[in-house]
Amino acid sequence: MPTTSEPSRTLFLGKDHPRYKWIALSNTTLGMLMATINSSIVIISLPAIFTGIALNPLEPGNVSYLLWILMGYMLVIAVLVVTFGRLGDMYGRVKIYNLGFVVFTVGSIALALDPLTAGAGAMWLIIWRLVQGVGGAMLFANSTAILTDAFPANKRGLALGTNQVAAIAGSFIGLIVGGLLATLDWRAVFFVSVPIGIIGTVWSYKSLHEVGARNPGRMDWPGNIVFGVGLTVLLAGITYGIQPYGGSSTGFTNPWVLAGIIGGIVLLVAFVLIELRTKAPMFEMRLFTIRAFALANLSGLLASIGRGGMQFMLIIWLQGIWLPLHGYSYASTPLWAGIYLLPITIGFLIAGPISGALSDRFGARAFATTGLLLVTAAFLALLIIPVNFEYWQFALVTGISGIGSGLFSAPNRTAIMNSVPARQRGSAAGMAGTLQNAGTSLSIGIFFSLMIAGLATSLPSALHAGLTSNGVPAAVAGQIAQTPPVGSLFAAFLGYNPIESLLGPTGVLNQLSQANVATLTGKEFFPQLISGPFHDGLVIVFLAAAIMSLIAAIASLFRGARYLHDDVAVEPVLESANTK
Repeated sequence: MPTTSEPSRTLFLGKDHPRYKWIALSNTTLGMLMATINSSIVIISLPAIFTGIALNPLEPGNVSYLLWILMGYMLVIAVLVVTFGRLGDMYGRVKIYNLGFVVFTVGSIALALDPLTAGAGAMWLIIWRLVQGVGGAMLFANSTAILTDAFPANKRGLALGTNQVAAIAGSFIGLIVGGLLATLDWRAVFFVSVPIGIIGTVWSYKSLHEVGARNPGRMDWPGNIVFGVGLTVLLAGITYGIQPYGGSSTGFTNPWVLAGIIGGIVLLVAFVLIELRTKAPMFEMRLFTIRAFALANLSGLLASIGRGGMQFMLIIWLQGIWLPLHGYSYASTPLWAGIYLLPITIGFLIAGPISGALSDRFGARAFATTGLLLVTAAFLALLIIPVNFEYWQFALVTGISGIGSGLFSAPNRTAIMNSVPARQRGSAAGMAGTLQNAGTSLSIGIFFSLMIAGLATSLPSALHAGLTSNGVPAAVAGQIAQTPPVGSLFAAFLGYNPIESLLGPTGVLNQLSQANVATLTGKEFFPQLISGPFHDGLVIVFLAAAIMSLIAAIASLFRGARYLHDDVAVEPVLESANTK
């Protein structure tokens, strides 16, 4: 208890004080929530944002704006999180974390005050989303390490579980928040982070201080540059592969796309070789000789790809098909899509903290592996339920997926952090964060490409039949049926009926009966038309996701028994790990 002669210092507690660890947990959880909510809040709000800046998202030239607004934030986090983890090891994790709140808040203010419209307005949003991503990378890279420093080994599971569940749940909470704010004003989607950022900035500067081991040394600039360029080029190449090229429905035959993918892989291989030879690497590649660390990160990457793909596909399913078929207007679908995805978030919130706490006693392997098997089962179940499902079926399956992800994520992150020396925690957290965010970015290219491949087999015939049955001349219907399926996919993703935009330039709408025009431009025609081809795409997408999740479960199973690093020097531990 503070005396009258000594002011209260409850916000300046040492590591050994019983309350400091809870202050660290609450502040870092706020930071992770803010960062991850903003990874998804824009996804659900894109129709309102494009309307607000007077930009038609369905025009072919504007697809790139849409992709970069979506992926720019996650790409920057994936590229920079390792760098900021290393800087945290060198100069202090709390310092870099605190600066992250400041940078993130400045970016949020600039986004909310976008003064431009059309393409220039979209470029403003892209640039400041990148700045916001820099702040998010600072938060991601160091929050886990701060918690690992603050909590003893037998309590880290609960702390890291809570933090990790907040991170994953935040991506789904963002859907609800974005859907609600988009109905008010598109600028509110960005402004909502400003007061949270200000509070977090002041709180972190006043309450957190350095308690972990430093790892001073030189910055590995060659490694940082090669890694950043390689990952950026690879992810950009995969993402641009979504767009059609020539006569192909996707762009993976585009020489520039191929150059980006191949060049990115070559640079990342070069990065590994550089790191193995430098005296002060930004990431200690030899940590991958620790089986628990290597397999936990592999599981985390595959789980992140699957989770990101599920998120995008479920949004398309709800916003573009199921909700319009059940009477919801396109304007209201963002909000209701977020609400109907609540079972996933509830599953996270139930399973995550419990599994994190129990993994402190029993280890991560059983919880993480069981969780991934549940996620695999959920992907397979999503193949079985009909496109126009009964909601209880959808809620049950997605809830099981949420529970599975909660069982996996918290224990897996705890296992990663427990398996490395104290002086490497910032870098380890950075690499785990990189793999998680890179997985989400990769999921955009991978699953959209798989969905486009599925649509390409049956969407043209469905479009032709649907248009001709409502009076559209066969020649015009055939022309529209040959348009790349990516346009229809993004229309469903954004909750649009693209038929009016497609038929408008042809003048056919002026020649049709009022009843046919009402049908074609109504809220049920396009969802009904795309539901069959969409299911063909879902079979490919969710089967691929199930295979990824199963491989992740096998990797998790073979991670070995509980591994707790004893904080001795790195080299002896690595030698010991190699002998196991």
